[in-house]
Amino acid sequence: MVRGAGATPSGGGRCEFRVWAPRVRSVELHLLAPRERIVRMEPAESGYHAAVVDGVEAGARYAYRLDGGPDRPDPASRFQPDGVHGPSAVVDAGHHAWRDRGWKGLPLEDYVLYELHVGTFARGGTFDEVVPHLGALRDLGVTAIEIMPVAQFPGSRNWGYDGVQPYAVQNSYGGPDGLKRLVDACHERGLAAVLDVVYNHLGPEGNYLGEFGPYFTERTRTPWGAAINFDGPGSDEVRRYFIGNALQWIDEYHFDALRLDAIHGIMDTSARPFLQELADAVHERAAGLSRRVHVIAESDLNDLRVLRPASEGGFGHDAQWNDDFHHSLHALLTKETGGYYRDYGRLGDLAKAYEEGFVLSGQYSAYRDRRHGMPSVEIEPGRFVVFAQNHDQIGNRAGGDRLGRLVPFEALKLSAAAVILSPYVPLLFMGEEYGETAPFLYFVSHSDPELIAAVRKGRRAEFAAFGWTGEVPDPQDEATFERSRLDHALRETGEHALLRRFYAELLRLRRTIPALRRLTRDGLVIDADESEGLLTMQRGTGPERVVALFNFAPHRAAAPLPDAGFPWRARLNSSERRWGGAGEPIADVGATGRVEVPPLSCVLMSRSD
Repeated sequence: MVRGAGATPSGGGRCEFRVWAPRVRSVELHLLAPRERIVRMEPAESGYHAAVVDGVEAGARYAYRLDGGPDRPDPASRFQPDGVHGPSAVVDAGHHAWRDRGWKGLPLEDYVLYELHVGTFARGGTFDEVVPHLGALRDLGVTAIEIMPVAQFPGSRNWGYDGVQPYAVQNSYGGPDGLKRLVDACHERGLAAVLDVVYNHLGPEGNYLGEFGPYFTERTRTPWGAAINFDGPGSDEVRRYFIGNALQWIDEYHFDALRLDAIHGIMDTSARPFLQELADAVHERAAGLSRRVHVIAESDLNDLRVLRPASEGGFGHDAQWNDDFHHSLHALLTKETGGYYRDYGRLGDLAKAYEEGFVLSGQYSAYRDRRHGMPSVEIEPGRFVVFAQNHDQIGNRAGGDRLGRLVPFEALKLSAAAVILSPYVPLLFMGEEYGETAPFLYFVSHSDPELIAAVRKGRRAEFAAFGWTGEVPDPQDEATFERSRLDHALRETGEHALLRRFYAELLRLRRTIPALRRLTRDGLVIDADESEGLLTMQRGTGPERVVALFNFAPHRAAAPLPDAGFPWRARLNSSERRWGGAGEPIADVGATGRVEVPPLSCVLMSRSD
């Protein structure tokens, strides 16, 4: 983005306004407060219009008028106090007194991600109300907080993927100041801060960008409408706009990583793809700041171009979500076979996810009715993010069912162990660690009746492929949002408290056992006994070795340990009474070299020589 786009205070009550509007003859700046006036902006380079105005302080409200039309918010607005349709507010980006000067970020292999939605995580639904929970998350073993999108969306209730002003921080969450306080608080506690950003589409309500310039193209369509123009006429400035947004989160808000939403929805045929240019810009800025800043993609393409460096024709992203791991684990635990779960359900699928990363690596996909993916064994495990639950996999179910509603308690612990003991970067979804019972439903607060009706119809249609029946909660109903709020008090009671302690123990083991801490395929050996339902994972080399045994069957299973005759130390048995099970502790294993694994449980052993 051209330097200074948006409203940039320069001190002494002076403010520069710049806006890209290449297809209009004139742009007027309408200052509404504290003193109303109209200022005609001057044409500048590359289709920009600019004005320097005195008597404008932080907090002043303003809008743009294109060719004498109605007031429109600034496309690069930093704050929309009155929502997506109201005027923008001038923000002093340097106002916050940061306390994190010594913070340099964390290496990706140290990340334990915790995804949260600000509006439902804490009772008041603001950034400030997340802060008191950070200490408990740190004590649990979380090292990075991943915040679902905060770009201004219509109304006060939304997942965040209907944002229409990418630079503006959601007013109902606490705006720019609240977000900076949250990031600062994360760093103060040694936690990295990750932001989910959406560059594949904008929401439908309050989306005025198309009036300013060629931000969209009708040459290609996405599930959300016209695609963003990353490769057509005028796309250079569109790219600068979104890359400038990414850099804003690093410069002005000190984020340590960006999670890019659904990059398979970005249509771009240019020789140097936008996604490559974006990663290069982020890494260059991080190097200039002497900080670690990671780019983490969400993609369902199973395409290694996402992770390969630009020198090999890739995008150069640091990591990506691995849906195949989730689908393999979920289908094993729930036996669901609808929708995209059609391609999974065998123990061998999860074994391949551990061994390689992608399960679909070029073979036929029944769900897609075509071949899908490519082999990923060349990619180091520390570049894949895995999970048993996340906002999509819960919220895109008809009833917003968390895994705890679908499987028994023992299977919840097995699921946690499968993720956390893996050689990948683990992600937990808010409340997962104590078995939150509230659903995470899809909710919106649009104002257009036709749009509301379309959203309701679209949600019902989405569920047909999975065979889900019954009434779908109304996304527009505020009660749908209220039902999705967490009840943090649960974590202190009964099985919820036991489950949370179990998660903490898994994360402690991952952090303190060298073979679990190193995210590598060195020494990784996977064995899947389909008939017994037992998966064995060996990690590490020499005496620093562990064996995790995952029993997905409803009966006991026995498995030999490697290196018969060497002693093995029992480190964890998820079915023990102390974890809410009915079993006894697993004994250390000597010359016999065999371990019995209770049903729906995980046993972890380590070499003790």
